[in-house]
Parts: sequence; C-alpha cells; structure tokens
Amino acid sequence: MYDYSDKVVVITGAAGNLGSAVVHAFEAHGASLVLLDRKKGRLQDIFPAISGMDKHLLVDQVDMTSKDSVDDAISKAIAHHGQVDVLVNTVGGYRAGTPVHETPVETMEFLMDLNARTTFLSCQAAVPHMLKAGTGKIINVGARQGMKGLTKASVYAMSKSAVLRLTESLSAELKRGGINVNAVLPGTIDTPANRKAMPDADHSRWVTTQAISEVILFLASDSASAVHGALIPVFGTG
Repeated sequence: MYDYSDKVVVITGAAGNLGSAVVHAFEAHGASLVLLDRKKGRLQDIFPAISGMDKHLLVDQVDMTSKDSVDDAISKAIAHHGQVDVLVNTVGGYRAGTPVHETPVETMEFLMDLNARTTFLSCQAAVPHMLKAGTGKIINVGARQGMKGLTKASVYAMSKSAVLRLTESLSAELKRGGINVNAVLPGTIDTPANRKAMPDADHSRWVTTQAISEVILFLASDSASAVHGALIPVFGTG
C-alpha cells in the first residue's frame, strides 16, 4: 500500500485518458496534486470533487510547449505547496500514416513539440526545486515505438525516442542528487479514441490506463529508490 500523504505530485496532461487515471491513482493514495492542462475550465469539469480543495491545485491554460508558461505553472505549485516531490509527464499525442518522404514538416514539428519539448520543459522547470530539496521522482511517458522505428510512424517514433534519451540523460545527471528519473513505455493503450480508430482489434490485449498508473505509482514510491534510468515496457499482452 502506497502512502503519498506527504507528497506533492505534479501531473501534466492531467485531463487526458492516461493523465486522469494517474490523477485518480495518486489521489486514492493521499497525494496533494498539482494538475496542469491547456484548456480553461476542463480540469474543473473533469475533477469537480477536488477542484475546490486547498489540498489540490488545478492550473489551466498552461501551454506546455512554452517555457514561460511551464515555468509559471511550476512556480504556482511551489507557491501553493512549497515543494514538488513527484513529476509525472503524461502530456503527448500520436500522428502517423505516411512514409517519411510524404510526411509534412509541420507534422514532425508538432509531434516533437508535443511529446519531446513538453517533457523537456517540465523537467527543466521542476528539477531545480528537487535538487534544492535533495529528493524527487520524475516519471516520463515514452512509448513502445520509441524503441524502434516502424514504417509510416517515423516522426512519432522520433519524438518518443527523444523522451527516452532525455530520461536516460536526466537520470545520469540527477541520480546522485537524490532524484530518480524513469519512464514507462506503453504499448497500445485501451482508450475510447483507440477503440474508435481500431474497432476490429483485440482490445483485451491492449494495456489499460489503470495498469500504467500502477507502474507509475511504483516508480514514484520509496520502493523504487534504487531504480534509475529505467525504460519500463508496459505493453499488456499485445
């Protein structure tokens, strides 16, 4: 049984399918939450039970691709709670379907920003506070496709591979400062959007957001204090 009652957990992309599952997982184990999202009012709509609680901070209209916006959000977390113990980066997205020579540059830039830049900026903003405290946990969300390029998914693979290399580099830099940096690598996640896109697939073989959340809970716990730079496959049976 995990106890996060003395921990402040920042979750990016908190309104997404995986993000919201991570929110519920940490809330169930007593954490004080700082939730980040880009749309005004969406967090309050999705999490009405916690939106009015001083224990939790909901920060909307955060542009995760903007250094100033991300820095401001983390500053608000520090001002409200005085600390950031855990950072979970769930913000991200997927586009694929064209070979490299037919993929618009705009698609490449969009995915590199959405998956890699957002993770870089949130880590960059949180790390100084963790270093000052001498402790911290960072869990990034990579993807199975970040491990190996596949046909017609080049830029998605690029962007998630960047997250994996960033995770390893941060771990090497920070592990002696008391900070654990690791990543989970989901396979196909069982979400409404994926079911709609692939109605004939065997959904029972996909990984659930709850299963991914359980791995994230472990990586954020004291039980994972010796785990640094791990890229943990969470594929389900697919």
